Parts: sequence; structure tokens; C-alpha cells
Amino acid sequence: MSGSEVLNPVAIEQQISAVTDEIAKGVRIVTDAEYNAARLRREYDRAYALAYGRAEGSIQDKKYSAELATLTEREAAENAEITFRHAQRTAKALEKKLDALRSQGASVRAMYEAVRP
Repeated sequence: MSGSEVLNPVAIEQQISAVTDEIAKGVRIVTDAEYNAARLRREYDRAYALAYGRAEGSIQDKKYSAELATLTEREAAENAEITFRHAQRTAKALEKKLDALRSQGASVRAMYEAVRP
């Protein structure tokens, strides 16, 4: 909807319905992103532990060696966590959009009732 369109209760109800559908779909998206982030964090932890166990030298040397050996797994886990948080923020934004539409709907209904003969 552009800023110059005239709002009516039907149009707002259609928008509310569309947003609630997006929110419902978003639940699965957020859950899938969370599962993926957890899975990749476990893969990173496992790879790190194995690399640490294989490394030689002091504790600090083993730590640095394991960190270098698992950069790819760490990056994948961090990217998955970013994706999960993005999905959460998107879901929150949709909830706020729904609240705004409900407020608009109430205002438009009040306006229509005020001009009713």
C-alpha cells in the first residue's frame, strides 16, 4: 500500500490476514534456523575438541592450533546464529506491523462510523 491510498476496513483486514499468515510461516523459519544454528555449533565444538586433542605443544599452542584448524566450522556456526537472530528480528517486526495494522483498523473503523449518516 502506498502512502496516498485511501484506507478502508476491508483493505486493512486483508493486510492483517496477510501478516498473520507471514507470522505463522515465520515460526517454522525461526525454529529451523535455531535447529541449524545448534547443529552447527555442536559440529564446531566436536571439530575443535578433535583438533585440540590431535595438536601438540603447550596448552596455548594446542588452543591456537585447534582454532586455526576449525575456522570453517566456526564461521558456519556463527553465520547460522546470525541467520537465527535475523529470523527472530523479522518475526518481531511482523508482530509490530500487525499491531500497527490493528491500530490503523481501529482508526479507520472509527472514521467510517463518524461519517455514517
